Amino acid sequence: MKKESTVCVVGSINMDLTISTEKMPEQGETILGGPFATYPGGKGANQAVAAARVGANVNMIGAVGDDAFGVTLLDHLKGEGINAEGITMTHEAATGIATIILSENDNRIIVAAGANNHVLPELVDKHHELIKHSDVVLMQLEIPMETVARTLKIAGEYDVPVVVNPAPYQSLPDDILTESAFFTPNEIEVEAMKNDSLFDSIREKLIITKGDEGVAFYDDGADQFVQGFHVEVKDTTGAGDTFNGALAACLGSGLPIDEAVQFANAAAALSVTKVGAQGGMPTSREVEKFIR
Repeated sequence: MKKESTVCVVGSINMDLTISTEKMPEQGETILGGPFATYPGGKGANQAVAAARVGANVNMIGAVGDDAFGVTLLDHLKGEGINAEGITMTHEAATGIATIILSENDNRIIVAAGANNHVLPELVDKHHELIKHSDVVLMQLEIPMETVARTLKIAGEYDVPVVVNPAPYQSLPDDILTESAFFTPNEIEVEAMKNDSLFDSIREKLIITKGDEGVAFYDDGADQFVQGFHVEVKDTTGAGDTFNGALAACLGSGLPIDEAVQFANAAAALSVTKVGAQGGMPTSREVEKFIR
């Protein structure tokens, strides 16, 4: 990357409860699964860790519950070198969790938002300096939509570009569509986005991840495509988050979009070779070596 970037992630923090199984159960069916494990997760936290791993200075704004998971996750984020001063510990809700079923080289996820619902506009206002001094802001949709809108407004006041990962997908208000610099949907999410009234006007803002096929985006007046990498897949959980964190770090450092997408695509490929949303997130050196 051209220079060290500062990324502010406003988003969710969860504990992932993961179980492996040889096959997905049918409706009403009970089966015996494989190993169970807990991993730090949440799209916001995952993306913050991914950005930090590739060398960005990362500030995070979020919330955890005043419980054992919350303490563990805060300590973990600090251990990754992430500035956690923008993370509040609330007594009003439990730490968010995600129940993840791993099977047949894919995953199915159910999220209980918990404390993530307390990432409110007031919290962003309180920590607006973290946004002001960032090169880029990164958000997802596991926090209230009004918080996404408020963050965009503050970032706009300071001319800080915002990347929105529209996951899990929700209909996006017009102001979010117009004020965001980039959107990073996967193939399912971009189909849903076509129902948004201003979709046709944001074509140049779309960076569409297509799994192992690669990434489609718009640059230099034309559609562009970066091919995917073929790797041995162990766990796809967090691949999209790795892409987003690495992308934000690259864009914040001043890399042109094509180079940023290439780097983030390689980081995501490396991430699926290990278990856990954050377990396989690579360093900048590992990504550069992999690309070579």
